[in-house]
Amino acid sequence: MQSIYHIRIKEEYAAAIIEDLKKKDGVEFLPADEAFDVPQWQKDEVLKRKKYYKEHPEELISWEESEKVLNPG
Repeated sequence: MQSIYHIRIKEEYAAAIIEDLKKKDGVEFLPADEAFDVPQWQKDEVLKRKKYYKEHPEELISWEESEKVLNPG
């Protein structure tokens, strides 16, 4: 299984580490537009749900309620 990570370098010294990994084929650099590509089906689903919940706000639950569902106990 391949893992994909996005790295933001906060300190200049980290650039040397990234360059070393790049030389050893340990990292792959992608253009910004490829790094956060969201599939069209996912965008469509979000728009569909957004419309649904705008028309049916009674279906929404609070953050506190959702935490209870996700973390029972």
